[in-house]
Amino acid sequence: MSQTPSTPQTAPPTSALHLADEFISRQTPMQRVRNVLYRYPAVSPAIVLVVAVIVFGIINPRFLAPANLSLITQQVAVIGTLGVAQTLVILTAGIDLSVGAAMILSSVVMGNAAAGLGIPGPLALVVGLIAGVLTGLVNGMLVTRLNLPPFIVTLGTLSIFTALLLLLSNGATVQGSDLPEILTFTGTTFHIGVDVTFGVFLMILVYAVVSYALGRTAWGRHVYAVGDDKEAARLSGIRVNRVLLSVYLAAGAIVALAAWIQIGRDFGSSPNAAVDANLNAITAVVIGGISLFGGRGNVWGTLLGALIVGVFRNGLALAGLDVLYQTLAVGVLVIVAVSIDQWIRKVRK
Repeated sequence: MSQTPSTPQTAPPTSALHLADEFISRQTPMQRVRNVLYRYPAVSPAIVLVVAVIVFGIINPRFLAPANLSLITQQVAVIGTLGVAQTLVILTAGIDLSVGAAMILSSVVMGNAAAGLGIPGPLALVVGLIAGVLTGLVNGMLVTRLNLPPFIVTLGTLSIFTALLLLLSNGATVQGSDLPEILTFTGTTFHIGVDVTFGVFLMILVYAVVSYALGRTAWGRHVYAVGDDKEAARLSGIRVNRVLLSVYLAAGAIVALAAWIQIGRDFGSSPNAAVDANLNAITAVVIGGISLFGGRGNVWGTLLGALIVGVFRNGLALAGLDVLYQTLAVGVLVIVAVSIDQWIRKVRK
């Protein structure tokens, strides 16, 4: 009795692996670049930052001097920290137009609590932190309880916070010499190759904590899910309003930390400090690759965006260009960044 020899079975050529390889091979180089930028949003701002540093270093060798690099980091510390708060809100497909006013309000509360009311420094700091959290609570409650658009809510609270800080301060500046040392501590420098303030260290610490929370916790995954599609997040069991409220509370706390850094940077508390802080924070977020439509981006990209703004302003100043052209360059960067974001989003379609 003879047996028919069996033939080995081979996997069909249309397996999932083969289909994936075929799909990748059909992509054009530009499509591959777009896919990479979609998966790693911080790549493009990192490239822009490196190129900018090289170009400005060639134009003026003083740009790469340790003292100048130290100045850039100190200038970026406030906007970089404020940008973290703005990033959290934008990741949920919102926007906060009040972060700058909330920061100044927190700094005024700290300064006047210490110098005007004689409250001890540590307690004055805590009071200022509470003030920042309360600004986030107000925004969050209006967005979640009244279901109002974040743009409209924060446009209104921008005026409210501005009026409050002017009322509390009477338009007067509190000098650093009249403040407890703990409030100006963030302006103290230490040397690590270049002079770096403790405010810069605090900013990096904020980035590290928020990056871990967004990337390693359920809360972070919920933030991205809400920003990507609120209705889908709700149907999957995520308490959307609770997530949104927590985001605004976290943003308020970070805004207060930015206020602490601002006091150390300016060596005082002024109601007229950093009047363009909000726009600069949004600029840093947009240039850093955070999608204005929510659900995509990495908080470290915001730091790159803040550094790009600082590098461009400093480099153009050293090149002898007027402030007008510095502002023009930043505006062009914002438009280019948003255009790139729109192009990258086509990956999903």
